[in-house]
Amino acid sequence: MKPYKSSYQKFYTLIKPKLLFLIKKWFPAVVVLFFPGFFTACNKTAPIDPDEEAFIQLVDKDETMADIRPVRGVRSIKVRNIGPLRQVFNDSNYQQLEAARRMGIEPISGLGNAYFTKRPIVKIASNQYYQIDSLRHSIPYLVPEAAILLEDIGKNFIDSLQKRGGDSYKIKVTSLLRTPESVGRLRRVNVNATDSSTHQFATTFDISYTNFYCLNEDRQINQGDLKNLLAEVLKDLRDNGRCLVKYEYKTGCFHVTVN
Repeated sequence: MKPYKSSYQKFYTLIKPKLLFLIKKWFPAVVVLFFPGFFTACNKTAPIDPDEEAFIQLVDKDETMADIRPVRGVRSIKVRNIGPLRQVFNDSNYQQLEAARRMGIEPISGLGNAYFTKRPIVKIASNQYYQIDSLRHSIPYLVPEAAILLEDIGKNFIDSLQKRGGDSYKIKVTSLLRTPESVGRLRRVNVNATDSSTHQFATTFDISYTNFYCLNEDRQINQGDLKNLLAEVLKDLRDNGRCLVKYEYKTGCFHVTVN
């Protein structure tokens, strides 16, 4: 004999699957609507360093314009999509090394030897076109041709930014001339560093694409747009035969050698 079921039990048995389906489908939306901080509080983790967060946002898997997302309170500018940056800027170390040996100095053991090179080198300091970062593994010197190239990159970046309604930013240079000893130390912490580093010839410098020098915090611009604008500038100079460029996604910089 089957157990007796009241009308209520029969009704509940009938609608139970539908109720479960509706709860699974609409519960998250209801929680977000009436308790917007619920999921944030549940998933809260340790704070992320701002530079690390910017690096994660900018170094996406495809490195195309579609990966750059707008940020609240930060202006955007119009930039041109030149394609995946890893493919556009893929001049090998062999190519850059050939240019560096042709145009550069012989590697020096220290700053004292900078005054006895076969080719002249010039000291590089922050100016109106670019900012020199704190240099841990390099010294601020380049051959004249590389120094002119760096200044042109800085000028073109600022001019292009102004033409698109932006201002208050300069590029940031993170590495310049290295000695064999500093290259050896750097290899312990940087997977992109090699024994045959073109930085040793005073022909090469690194420009950050995750960190730009901001002159006015009230006029911030989307970092992804600044990165792509810098890429446009470098591509134009590279297409004109002025330089060779390697996009280094692990260290967040453009590796540039004068050509």
